[in-house]
Amino acid sequence: MAHVPIKPVGAPRERVVDDATFGRQREALGELEARLDVRREEVRAGWGEKYVGRVHAKGKLTARERLARLIDPGTTPREVGTFVNYGETFGRLRSPAAGVVTAFARIAGRWCMVIANDNTVASGAWWPRTPEKIQRAQEMARRLRLPTIYLVDCSGLFLPEQRRSFGGARGAGHIFKMNALLSAEGVPQIAGVFGDCIAGGGYMPIISDRVYMTEQAYMVIAGAALIKGAKSQKMTSLGIGGPEVHVHRSGCADVRVPDDDTLLACIRREVERLPSSAAPYYRGDAGPVEPMQPPRELAGLMPRDHREAYDAEQVLARLVDQSLFWEVLPDVGREMITGVGRVGGLWAGFVINRQGLVDDPEHPGKKKPAGSLYRGGIAKLAAFSRACNDDGLPLLWLQDISGFDIGAEAEAQGLLAYGSSLIYANSTNTTPMFTVLLRKASGAGYYAMAGLPYDPVIQLSTVLSRQSVMEGRTLAIATYNTKLDDDFEILSDDPEERATIAQGMKDTEARIEADMDPFVAAQRLDTDEIVRFGELRSWLELCVEASYQGIGHRRVKNPRIWSLHDLDVLVEAVR
Repeated sequence: MAHVPIKPVGAPRERVVDDATFGRQREALGELEARLDVRREEVRAGWGEKYVGRVHAKGKLTARERLARLIDPGTTPREVGTFVNYGETFGRLRSPAAGVVTAFARIAGRWCMVIANDNTVASGAWWPRTPEKIQRAQEMARRLRLPTIYLVDCSGLFLPEQRRSFGGARGAGHIFKMNALLSAEGVPQIAGVFGDCIAGGGYMPIISDRVYMTEQAYMVIAGAALIKGAKSQKMTSLGIGGPEVHVHRSGCADVRVPDDDTLLACIRREVERLPSSAAPYYRGDAGPVEPMQPPRELAGLMPRDHREAYDAEQVLARLVDQSLFWEVLPDVGREMITGVGRVGGLWAGFVINRQGLVDDPEHPGKKKPAGSLYRGGIAKLAAFSRACNDDGLPLLWLQDISGFDIGAEAEAQGLLAYGSSLIYANSTNTTPMFTVLLRKASGAGYYAMAGLPYDPVIQLSTVLSRQSVMEGRTLAIATYNTKLDDDFEILSDDPEERATIAQGMKDTEARIEADMDPFVAAQRLDTDEIVRFGELRSWLELCVEASYQGIGHRRVKNPRIWSLHDLDVLVEAVR
């Protein structure tokens, strides 16, 4: 039973698609990913070189410069929430990335969550959605027990928009509750204060286990300008809340240091004091091995048109170590693939939608479209999800789903009840779950496959991702259904009325299609990050290793006692 029966999956690219198709699909996807690259650079520029120069003139580093000097050499941070507030203006001002950098970063060999105010954007102020973005990063860290590092340089709320960031269940004050929850659960928190730290920004570092301040830094409930207005007292913010006060008198900070570089070195030293990652222990003698089929080929295997099919096994072959995979319950619910593979030498469970047509067990000899959920697939997902949770395996959901099956037969088979069982399993799982929206994420299928409303630790989108209840054309038909015949043709003979209906349907379809743009979802925090297909493997390595990094806070079974083996044997016996 200790043996995990992994087998080769997938095939060389030349046997999957011809050169012309591969080139055409890669070119079509390349246009979208080039747009992603341009927009990433636009966000990373903050408010531009003028404001970078202002930061440097003060002898300070920008947020991303601090992050680059903090991480281990040769590693790359993985930002989340890059496109929060993208394309939105507040008055005439933009807030790139909502004025805060949140990123997974490897520091002293350990994955950490770094939260850094962008001091090139309104001096690191909190805009609408900034609090929610910070809280989302804190929640990721809490779920994975990752050391959380705050690089604070924050002038407080952006007051002209305070209405949209102060009150509410996820207003700015909830950040401090998340600080407290992280502390209560034993998640290390380290804060470095580099400059302005006013009002909410002043509260943010206080619950941290260690607080460092540079000589330019100050932490105050209210800045000098506000005190002057309220109490007619003349003073400086540095004088009332600088390191002289908070390190030596109030005890709100622990150590004062001369500059940014020294503070960053101190944070690295603090991380080095923490227990090392448990990932090598769980790997045993199985080191990380690249997939046999190159991950970069995914860009040419994925059709841009969501109606075109592809082989889901070829996707798995370019994500799992050595392209080796154990498919669990292969003969049940053929519209879904469930199984286990290694990522970076560590076991993880995988779920992915098949595409195209599959055999219909309810009607022998007939086919049905994959990409939807039927009774067998739903039951299979619920059982597999529960088994992975029981075995402590991180669970990776790769979505390309049109939704649940519908119609009289689906209702008679009780798909509502089977779906409820799957939703219950995913809602109560404690093992880390991660979701990738490959293309379609439609209807209740998006929910059932651990979409963001079901609290995956991270949800990633690609440039092809489309979140919706239904497609634009379908919704337009539903909206104007009473004015259409059974073939969806306009009933009216009046030319003017026909033109009005046709234009209305066209406008409805265009609006829905625009709403499904992944950048719209990312702007609203409806997805955590947009990634290239060629980056998926490295993102999954991060997700899986971070799941194994901490030790002792969740059960991780060794393969000898996996519930998955029992499930496999029982199904085999029924055959």
